[in-house]
Amino acid sequence: MFKKVGFILFSSLMFFSCKQGEVPCIPSTEAINYPSSDSLAQVLNWPEDLEITGFSGPDLTPSPACMAVAATGEVFVGVDMMGSLGKEMNKGFIKRLVDCNHDGIMDSHTEFAQVDNPRGILAIGDQVFVLHTTFSPETGKAFNMDLVVFEDKDKDGVADGPAKVLIKNLSNSKYLQERGTDHATNGIQMGIDGWMYIAVGDFGFHNATDADGTQLTMLGGGVLRVRPDGTEMEVYTHGLRNIYDVAIDPFMNIYTRGNTNDGGGWNIRFIHQIQSGEYGYPVLFKHFTEEILPALVDVGGGSGTGSLYMNDNRWPEKYNNVPMMADWGRSYLYFHRLTENKASFIQDEEEFIQLPQITDVDVDAAGAMYLSAWDGAGYSGSPDKGYVVRVLPENYNYEPFPNLEDFYWTGSLVDLLKEGNAKTRLSAQYELIRRGKGADKVWQLAQDSSLSLEVRAAAIFTFAQLTGESGIDRLVTLTEDPQVQEFALRALSDRLGTIEKVPTEPFVNALKSDSDRVKAAAIVGLGRLGKKEVANDLLEIAVPNSFKAPEMGTEGPHARPNAEIVVPHLAVKALVKLDAVDACVSALDTDQQDLALWAMRYMHSPKVVDGLIKAYEKTDDAVFKNKIINTLARIYHKEAPYDTSWWWSTRPDTHGPYYKTVEWDYTPVIRSFLKGEWEKSSEDEKGLYAELNSKYRLAIDDFGTVEISAPKEDMPTVDLEKIKNKKGQIGEASIEDIMIALKNIKGDPKKGKEIFKNQACFTCHSVSSGEVMKGPFMGQIGSIMNREQIAESILKPNASISQGFSTVQIQTKGGDNYVGFVTQESATDLTIRNIAGIATQLNKSDIAERKELETSMMPSGLVNALSYEEMASLVAYLEQQK
Repeated sequence: MFKKVGFILFSSLMFFSCKQGEVPCIPSTEAINYPSSDSLAQVLNWPEDLEITGFSGPDLTPSPACMAVAATGEVFVGVDMMGSLGKEMNKGFIKRLVDCNHDGIMDSHTEFAQVDNPRGILAIGDQVFVLHTTFSPETGKAFNMDLVVFEDKDKDGVADGPAKVLIKNLSNSKYLQERGTDHATNGIQMGIDGWMYIAVGDFGFHNATDADGTQLTMLGGGVLRVRPDGTEMEVYTHGLRNIYDVAIDPFMNIYTRGNTNDGGGWNIRFIHQIQSGEYGYPVLFKHFTEEILPALVDVGGGSGTGSLYMNDNRWPEKYNNVPMMADWGRSYLYFHRLTENKASFIQDEEEFIQLPQITDVDVDAAGAMYLSAWDGAGYSGSPDKGYVVRVLPENYNYEPFPNLEDFYWTGSLVDLLKEGNAKTRLSAQYELIRRGKGADKVWQLAQDSSLSLEVRAAAIFTFAQLTGESGIDRLVTLTEDPQVQEFALRALSDRLGTIEKVPTEPFVNALKSDSDRVKAAAIVGLGRLGKKEVANDLLEIAVPNSFKAPEMGTEGPHARPNAEIVVPHLAVKALVKLDAVDACVSALDTDQQDLALWAMRYMHSPKVVDGLIKAYEKTDDAVFKNKIINTLARIYHKEAPYDTSWWWSTRPDTHGPYYKTVEWDYTPVIRSFLKGEWEKSSEDEKGLYAELNSKYRLAIDDFGTVEISAPKEDMPTVDLEKIKNKKGQIGEASIEDIMIALKNIKGDPKKGKEIFKNQACFTCHSVSSGEVMKGPFMGQIGSIMNREQIAESILKPNASISQGFSTVQIQTKGGDNYVGFVTQESATDLTIRNIAGIATQLNKSDIAERKELETSMMPSGLVNALSYEEMASLVAYLEQQK
C-alpha cells in the first residue's frame, strides 16, 4: 500500500508566459534548493497513489510555522526562526512561493512581508490575513498578538505597505515575554459563512479589541471568530487546551486536534466544535464532566498543528470529505473518517502522510496540496531546518483557476459556487460579496433542490451576506425545506447586527424537528436572537440520563462521544445567554426543573439564590433538596476576572469548578443557608456537606472535607533557583518548561560527564572514536545538534530521529531477526549492535530484508529522576562533543 518516494531536485531558470487569467509570474534567476531526497526519501512512507515533490527548502522557508495557499496557487509560508520559545525580534517573515507553469517546481519567490512569530495565515482574493506576535521597538520584548491584513493589489508578490490591524491584543503579554509564543493564539481559517475562525491557545487574551472597538476577554483556549473587516468579534467555543488550527467543512462543522498537557490527563483530543459549546479544560473535564461536550476521541500523546477539511472531488474518494489534522509530535498528517451521530459524529482516525514535525496543510483551487515541515528546527527555530512539499493524487490533471477580477459578468462567479471543491466556492463567494452583486442568481441556487447540499449551503450563506435584512423573508421560507433548514436557521441568526428583524417562529418550530442537527441550529439561534419569551420553549428540552456527575474521587468519561448531551447542553447555553433567570426559577415547580437547575449553575444572580432557597424550603423531596444544595454550592464562588497577570501553567489544577475563585455578593447568603442546614443535619447527613466542601472548594471549616484528588500547585511563575536542584523535576515538568529552564541554567560539563556514566548512557553510546562503536556515536553530537535538539532527543527519543540515529530491523534469509544500530558497514558485510551492546556481524548476501524503524531504541523517561541542574549539565557535556 505504501511506497518510498524521492524528491525532484532541480531549479528552474526559464521564463514562463502566463495563460489568460493566471497570476503574473517572473521566475527567479537564482539557484533554488529543494528538500534533499537523501535525507527524506529513505524514511518517509506515502500512499502509493500520491506523488510528492519538494517545493522549497530551508534556504527559503526555514522553520515554517504556518502556511496558506491561495486559490490561484501561490503558497504563503510563515517563517518563524524564533519558534515557540525564542524571544528575539526580527526573525520572522512571510515568504510567497509561485509555481509559474504549474509543473510542480517552484520558480519564483518573494518576501511578502516581515512579521514576528507568524502563527496563522489566510490568503484569499488580493488579501493575506496574518496572526502574529508584536514586539515593542523600545524594549525589544513581546508586546501582544495582532490579527492583521495585508493587500497585494499590484500582484508583485510584496505587500502594498503596512498591514491593517483587525484585532489587537489577542494573547497574554506577560507570558509571551516570559515563555514565548508556545500557548498563544494560532491558526485562522474562513468558513463558507464568511467568518474567520481563530484557534486560541490556553494563554487566552484580555481586552482583545476589534476594528469597531468591541473588547473581549477569554480565560483559556477556544475558538474565536470575526468578520473579514475586523468587526463583530465573538467567542464561538470555549474550554480547549493549546489548539493550533481549525478545519471547517462545507456545512460549517468545525474540527480541532489539540495538544497534550504532558501528564495532566488531557491528551490529544479530536473535537467537533459546536457553536456555544463548552469543552471543559482545565476545570470541568475531570470532576464536572456532565457539564461539557466530550471530545470524539482521545488518541494519546502528541501535538496537533495545522488542519484542513479536504473537500475536492478531484481527489480519490477515500481521501475526500475528511478533516485532515497535522500532528507535529507524531510527524504525521492524519484524517478522521466521520459518521453522523445525531447533532455530532463518531470517528475513525487513520494515518495518512508521514512528514517530520509537520506544521501545516492547505490546498489550492486546482487541487494541489502543500505540506510544511518543521523537521527538527527546535523550540527556538533554526535557519537550517524546514521545508515545504507538494502532494498530488495520481492521474492529476491541472485545471487553471481563473483570476476572478477578470469575470466581468457576475453570473460567471455565481456559477463557480457550483464547483466540486470548497476552495473555489469560497473564493467565488468572497469576490461576489466584495462586489455586492448577484443576490438573485445566488438565490436561485439556494432554492434548487437538484443541486448538491454543499452548493445549496454555500448559496444560502452567500445570499445572507449579500442581502442582510432585505433577505430575511426569503431565508425564512427555506426553513420549511428539511434539506436546508439547518443552514437557513444558521444564516438567519448569524449576524447580530441584523437580527432584530428575524422572527422567532421558525426557530421555535424547529425545536420539534426529528433532526438533532436542526434542533441544535435552532437552539443556538434562539440564544442569539435574545428574546427571553422563548425560554419556556427551551426549558421543554429533556435532560438525558447520561447527565450524571462522576462519583466522588473519580473522573470522566470526558473523551467519548455522547450525542444525546449536545441538544440539552446547547439549550442551557442559550438560557444563560438569554439571562432567563425568571423562567428558570419558575420552572423549579415543574417537570422542567432539571434543565433549569443545570442552567442555574452559571447564573450568579440574587434571584436564583433566593428562588433555590425558597424551593428547598417548600419541598419534601429529598432528591430534589440534594440537587438544590449542589446547585447553591456550585455558584458559591465565581471565576475571578482574568487580567493575564497569571496563567495556569502546562499542568494546571484540574479540581474545578473554577480555577481562581472569588466570592460575589450572595456568597454570604449561600454560606449562611448551607451552615444552617448543616447544623440541623444528623451526623450521618453531615457527610454530604463534607463532600460539598471538597468538590466545590467552599473552604467552610466546619464542614470538614473528603479526599478527591490533590490539587496541583498554582505556579504563575517559576523560581528556578529554588527548584533547579530538586530531584525528579524533569519527570514532573513538561518539555516546554524544561526547555525554558535549560535556557537559564548553564550546567557543568564535568558533572555532565559523570551523569553520562551514571545514567548508563555509555552502554549504547560512544564519545571517542577510539572506543568500540555501539549505538549512535556521540563524539560529534555537538556539531550536529544544538542545545535544544540534544535535550529533545533525550526527552522524546521518537520525536525527531536524525539520520544515522534510527533503529534498523534486519531479517536474514535463514529467518533470524536483529534490531539495533548498524555500527559498521562495508560492501560485503555489516555489524549491528542491539540495546544490550551485543554486536553481530552479518554477510549482506544473507540479508532478506532491512528496514529503518520509525521509533528509537532509546526508551523515554531515562532522565526523569534528574533535576534541572543535572539535565543542564548532561546537555552541556554533550554539547561539547564536536
